[in-house]
Amino acid sequence: MRLIYIFDLGGVLINLNVNRCLQAFERIMGEENMRLVLGMDSRGEGVKAVSIASKQLMVDFERGMISPETFLAQIRQYCHPGTTTDEILEAWMSMLDDLPEERLAFVDSLRAKGHSVYLLSNGNDLHYDFINRKYGLESHFDGFFLSQKMHMAKPEPEIFEAVQKELGNPENVIFIDDLQANRLAAEQTVHWKTFDSIDTLRLNISNK
Repeated sequence: MRLIYIFDLGGVLINLNVNRCLQAFERIMGEENMRLVLGMDSRGEGVKAVSIASKQLMVDFERGMISPETFLAQIRQYCHPGTTTDEILEAWMSMLDDLPEERLAFVDSLRAKGHSVYLLSNGNDLHYDFINRKYGLESHFDGFFLSQKMHMAKPEPEIFEAVQKELGNPENVIFIDDLQANRLAAEQTVHWKTFDSIDTLRLNISNK
């Protein structure tokens, strides 16, 4: 039976280093502003003291409502005087770690068996464009559903409904996402079968 596999990007395909990113931002803006802007403390744990303005900035960037240039310019307002755009960009990109070759090989193996594979990611153009250039994502997937292009984000029901409709309302969708909130929303909204990682999915397939 032909299946449709939908993969998350960060935390499922590419590894993330949130603490490294937080430390980089702390160096260029101090811990207080880092907490205000990113909503996390130096250990990567969520904090409540997030300013409305900075929270909206992150939301708008993730949904593609502002350009990368505007995002970087707005971030500079929270940084130490003299901080350059390149320094902010370096801090932002430091969140990205490696994308193990075997994960893309697994995606390719699913396509080789006749299944369809898609990407559904909350992200932003800076991160996505870098990953795509480095790893050639577009050669491994049949299509992409990106928050910054769709102007909506997981775990909102609307994004799952939009993807389901675009795919022709299939009943055989398998969704891999590391965040429980996203998996639950997909299960409840469009009744997709979900897994929390490629390893878990691979184990399930091998046991059949």
